[in-house]
Amino acid sequence: MIRLRLHFLILSSTFFYLISIQLFAQEIKASTETFIQEFVGEYSEIEFEKYELSQHLRNKIESESKQKFYSDFVYIVRTRIENTITSVSILDNVMGRDQPITFAAMFGKDGKIISSDIIKYREPYGGAIQNDGWTDQFRGKSSTSGFEVGIDVDGISGATISVNSITRGIKKLSLLYESLKDGLWNSNFTISKRK
Repeated sequence: MIRLRLHFLILSSTFFYLISIQLFAQEIKASTETFIQEFVGEYSEIEFEKYELSQHLRNKIESESKQKFYSDFVYIVRTRIENTITSVSILDNVMGRDQPITFAAMFGKDGKIISSDIIKYREPYGGAIQNDGWTDQFRGKSSTSGFEVGIDVDGISGATISVNSITRGIKKLSLLYESLKDGLWNSNFTISKRK
């Protein structure tokens, strides 16, 4: 009887864990779509593709950005109207003080940031980085821009770790975009097949 209860408890815990992961993924996807639609409109087709980072590319970008990737992949999000790509965004995570912060940057063909946004902030403090006024300062930056907090990017009192993490993260995505940009705007280019 005890063994049966233990099996039931394990199965129900696993079931609820899997459902919570699915709900979390849907929440992130919906928030990302809202961020993108503010710039491209509701009528664009939005496609999410998981991009596996090669070890060589990871090492190169981590060295230049002074920040490690949160995992061995990022999501590339492209929008299309008919068969024409209208925007390219990259979705990633960085570590805040205790929790990951999910963020995105949208790029123009020239490699400049059109917009950036905090998609999911999980920390109980330091949430001021979610304000549009703070994330707006990345507009127009590219892989060659300065990303030094206090000089090129405003700091926020009480959010030092988050500010530094997101600033390095956006620089990291700018460097990644620069490495991938030749194929990202090609309608026939499949990101997930590229190594």
